This record gives sequence, C-alpha cells and structure tokens, in this order.
Amino acid sequence: MNKEQIIDEVYKNYLNEWTFEKYPNDGSVYSVEPIKVKEHSKEQFVYRCKTDNEFSERWGLKIEERELSENERYKIFDERGYEFRMNNWSKEEQYDKANIPTKLITLEYNQEKIYIYE
Repeated sequence: MNKEQIIDEVYKNYLNEWTFEKYPNDGSVYSVEPIKVKEHSKEQFVYRCKTDNEFSERWGLKIEERELSENERYKIFDERGYEFRMNNWSKEEQYDKANIPTKLITLEYNQEKIYIYE
C-alpha cells in the first residue's frame, strides 16, 4: 500500500466510526443513542494525526514529517552515483538538480513503518 491508500483507508474508517453517548431518559434511567463523530476534512484529519498523539493512536495512524539533514541528502546523492561538480552551484543546488529529496515522511500503520522520501 502506498501513502495515499493508507491515509484513504484510515480516513474512511474515521468517517464510518460511530460513538455512543448516554442521555438521561427519565432522570434516573439512561438510554444509549448513537451519534456521529464530528467529521474533519481529510486535510484536518491528517493534520491531527501529525500533531495529536492521542488522536493518531485512536485511529492507528502515526505520521511524522521532518527535513533531511545535509548529511542524509549527501548519502542519497552518493548512493545514486552522483559526484559533486566543480562549478558555481552550491551543494544544495546540486542536490536539487539531482532530485534528491528534502523531506522524510514516516507512516506507522498496522505496526508497520513506511518511509517516504519527498
């Protein structure tokens, strides 16, 4: 499964979730009536999974994003067989020209971690 498929699946589960709340029936007896969980847009849902640990644990999707360090970018650059050229370009410009990613996204879902470079 790719990143979008995982997010779509978890978001679909979120939209289908029902929660129950107790309402007083006659002052002493409580009845249970289903109510729909407040729905977030997909973007809001993803943001909450990134920023709210309790929320992400409830839905089983942990999303972490971080910028790659220069050393990490260099390692990818080197692994892809590129070499620095002596020109007026900085290392950063050479990484960008070689389409070396700048960000690592880690999705944790069903006890598996998926690493995505962007």
